[in-house]
Amino acid sequence: MNYVTDPGSMTWNAKYRWKGEPRILDTWERIASALAENAAEKKSFLSILEDHAFLPGGRIQAGAGTGRNVTLFNCFVMGEIEDSLSGIFDALKEGALTMQQGGGVGYDFSTLRPAGSAAETAGLIASGPVSFMRIWDSMCATILSTGARRGAMMGTLRCDHPDILDFVNAKRSGDSLRNFNLSVLASDSFMQAVREDGKLPLVFPENGKVLAEIGARDLWQRIMESAHACAEPGVLFIDRIRNADNLGYCERVSATNPCGEIPLPPYGACDLGSINLTRFVKYPFTENACLDLEGIARTAKIAVRMLDRVYDVSRFPLEKQRKVALSSRRIGLGITGLADCLAMLGIRYSGQEGRKRAEEIMRTIKECAYAESVEIARKKGPFPLFSPAYLEREFISSLPSGIRKRIARHGIRNSHLLAVAPTGTISLLAGNVSSGLEPIHALEYARNIRLPDGRTQAVQVSDHAFSLFRRTFGNAPLPECFETAIPPLEQLLMQAALQHHVDNAISKTVSVPQNMDFESFSGIYSKAYELGLKGCTAYRPNPVTGTVLGA
Repeated sequence: MNYVTDPGSMTWNAKYRWKGEPRILDTWERIASALAENAAEKKSFLSILEDHAFLPGGRIQAGAGTGRNVTLFNCFVMGEIEDSLSGIFDALKEGALTMQQGGGVGYDFSTLRPAGSAAETAGLIASGPVSFMRIWDSMCATILSTGARRGAMMGTLRCDHPDILDFVNAKRSGDSLRNFNLSVLASDSFMQAVREDGKLPLVFPENGKVLAEIGARDLWQRIMESAHACAEPGVLFIDRIRNADNLGYCERVSATNPCGEIPLPPYGACDLGSINLTRFVKYPFTENACLDLEGIARTAKIAVRMLDRVYDVSRFPLEKQRKVALSSRRIGLGITGLADCLAMLGIRYSGQEGRKRAEEIMRTIKECAYAESVEIARKKGPFPLFSPAYLEREFISSLPSGIRKRIARHGIRNSHLLAVAPTGTISLLAGNVSSGLEPIHALEYARNIRLPDGRTQAVQVSDHAFSLFRRTFGNAPLPECFETAIPPLEQLLMQAALQHHVDNAISKTVSVPQNMDFESFSGIYSKAYELGLKGCTAYRPNPVTGTVLGA
């Protein structure tokens, strides 16, 4: 096996291969055996794992059936941080234990009092949330240095927290909070104040005082300047997230997993997997090219069963995580290879036809996933937090009436079922298909792959659809469906088209050219809010963070 020239094999060997597994088929066998309840179920699980038609989350691939003391959940949102020194370090310890077992973590730091305020019990002056985030950052770097998977953390802060400007500027230097993704929790009232050029009171609710006031447009400008300079912070439209939460009647979300596709309550977990759309294109690049929607539907149903079973076999770093996770059994079934799939069908990613086809795919997955979760509930019972209030939630109300009637009768096994994750590593495993819902980055480029010993190696890779076209048609001219520079608005419109059919969220980074002017860049975030998205992150190559992928 040539690990240098075969990036998929390199990825498997470095991240997912268990000792004694000579072939990736043995990895699929291990996963299917660990998750299946019987031989028939194992056969169905293998049917979608083989040929990479379904790609479980990385923690499932690396841990299922190994007997190691690891979690199969990719990421967690941790508990509320108590505003005391003991509370802060208890939260730090919980994060370290979770990351030690392979889970990424998300935290809302809004509960920590602002810098300069009195910590009356100790007679000291508080240093503020950003200063304590640096301790988390060091912890993450330390855990990473022990040989665990690459650490990942999300840190959020309310837009009206008195330290919001420190938070917004925290990564501008390039040498601080390097293990964090940062997102501002932007409320609807803040966004309205931005439109109206109003003022935003800065408050710390625990003392009930307005500590300062800032112009909403000024704060928005500062957020945009930082995002333009170093791609952070992102923005989470938190009121929209809460209003759209299927469990909004019994939980309150203030953070997401590190990549943003799963908003979670304190101690919530994300259980992820993606359908590889490239495996369902028949007769690619020909006049007869078509999409096997029936195959996608069948795969979605089996994938729901597989992801639901993760709850029954996984370990949890903390007992609190186990209780919260089992109370909702939320999963995040998504897609990868969308851009390659469209290219193979002869459809441009940009434009109405591409969005229409993508929406058709996501609607199919949504309806099949919900129907299958109801079927599981009919036999095994619904998730414990299920109540009649569930049927009144925004997303559930939009489901077909037949599915709603069956939910009312039988309940549903999983509170949430859909999310579109970034899938960078598992997409490479599957032959470097385009990641998640992202456009094709480049037809050929250099990519750093992490080796088993922790080192990285630069490898030349080719996009899956491009490679397939060249193998099939040689040096024939590339059709117009191969697009590699999608305008930001077209990227947002694709995200919006899919969001209608996603109950969790979508991890999407809007890629923009380095020479994009500031006014156009900041307009991306405003447009995202107008389109009803749950959040926005845009990436412009910059001196602080460089480029995401080589060309």
